[in-house]
Amino acid sequence: MYVKLNGEMVYLWRAVDHEGEVLESYVTKTRNKAVALTFMKKSIKRHGSPEAITTDVCAATVQR
Repeated sequence: MYVKLNGEMVYLWRAVDHEGEVLESYVTKTRNKAVALTFMKKSIKRHGSPEAITTDVCAATVQR
């Protein structure tokens, strides 16, 4: 998710459980594989391995 924080556009990463509760959130200036892996490792270390992983897809990046 791309949000404005203190007047600056940043990426908001979230880990959500099966009930919709936010378990973990992470704010970064960039969006790339290294950031995603860091977030995933941190979340799994704190909350254990998930049964399933679902990612949101940006509509601008979907090929038609």
